[in-house]
Amino acid sequence: MAIFLNKDSKVIVQGMTGATGMKHTKLMLADGTNIVGGVNPRKAGTSVDIDGHEIPVFGSVAEAMEKTGANVSVLFVPPAFAKAAVVEAIDAEIPLAVVITEGIAVHDSAAFWAYAKSKGNKTRIIGPNCPGLITPGQSNAGIIPGDITKPGRIGLVSKSGTLTYQMMYELRDIGFSSAVGIGGDPIIGTTHIDALAAFEADPDTDLIVMIGEIGGDAEERAADFIKANVSKPVVGYVAGFTAPEGKTMGHAGAIVSGSSGTAAAKKEALEAAGVKVGKTPTETAKLAREILAG
Repeated sequence: MAIFLNKDSKVIVQGMTGATGMKHTKLMLADGTNIVGGVNPRKAGTSVDIDGHEIPVFGSVAEAMEKTGANVSVLFVPPAFAKAAVVEAIDAEIPLAVVITEGIAVHDSAAFWAYAKSKGNKTRIIGPNCPGLITPGQSNAGIIPGDITKPGRIGLVSKSGTLTYQMMYELRDIGFSSAVGIGGDPIIGTTHIDALAAFEADPDTDLIVMIGEIGGDAEERAADFIKANVSKPVVGYVAGFTAPEGKTMGHAGAIVSGSSGTAAAKKEALEAAGVKVGKTPTETAKLAREILAG
């Protein structure tokens, strides 16, 4: 079982023919992802050979879906053109759009988020500024290294790309049902809560690891959701315990104002909901091990 992505997912890559798109298309193929096409209006009708895979290039998402039955798009489109690319994916009603691009203007993210909502949320957006998602052994949509873990029974949702990788590596002997990097921008599509709900409903996920970071109130809202709706054990980590208040850290979303949004406040909210919170990623992995060992 998996959430959002599985072995039957048919993936297209918007921006596949660019340097970054080509590099990660190659890596996704190596992980067994079923990539059925790329999208580039200027190269429509051509094809690209990647390690023996002949991948057709289409002029639009709608055409790619019509010709291939694609149901996932991964976007490696430069920030200036990303909004138009996401809107195109939404108009085509592709079920899942994974927006890897970093540096998209918050105004643009707000616009395509609102547009997706106005269209009935037929397209689930993951990101932007995220590593994507992986269901180990089945499919990889994004830039998460596919060789650092194996299939297993832990579900992972994380704001941070690098901490996603570290947690997957720390718990590689146990393995993951799915790992979802939701991104750390102020406005994102899929949230901690969306992933928590999906993992709660997934019979093959026994434990959930949730990684947050300072700034905003997403983790506090997730804590409320966990308290009311999640029966599975959840362990958490909040990046930024040593951050000075008022300082913007790596992600654009991570800014602390007063006690709201601090790592301590988030830890307190999560622990009040029954979540065990580690002070470091390694401590968090240890907590997960102890719970699974029962």
